[in-house]
Amino acid sequence: MLVAEILKGKGQAVFTLSPEAALSEACAELDRRGVGALIVCEGDEVVGVLSERDIVRAISRDGAAALSQPASHYMTTEVIFAAPTETVSVLMTRMTDRRIRHLPVLRERQLAGVVSIGDVVKCQIAEATQEAESLRSYIAAG
Repeated sequence: MLVAEILKGKGQAVFTLSPEAALSEACAELDRRGVGALIVCEGDEVVGVLSERDIVRAISRDGAAALSQPASHYMTTEVIFAAPTETVSVLMTRMTDRRIRHLPVLRERQLAGVVSIGDVVKCQIAEATQEAESLRSYIAAG
């Protein structure tokens, strides 16, 4: 399965944040949206990803004072992207090797969606289930 198919199924909604937004605003947005990460953008350019993990680290290092600091102080700036034409197995390897849980998807240099590790696992399970069912049907047919 390709990334484009995942986005077709889940939708292309991307929740973004300004780099100047306070960390407390980011926390509220994560809660409101029910997601684990926000894509940090300046205009149309992706400049970072701010995840729950980044926020936990910020508070661990700087305490409650971190909540008044801009997201840019704590976001991950080395953004790893996915392309719509990549396969789920390629993404799983990349996410596992890099220990990341969210990949922004770029289509022609434009933000086209976000794929999470949950999306990838869900896809892998669906493919394995379909394959197992096909094998059962083949064996049953003799």
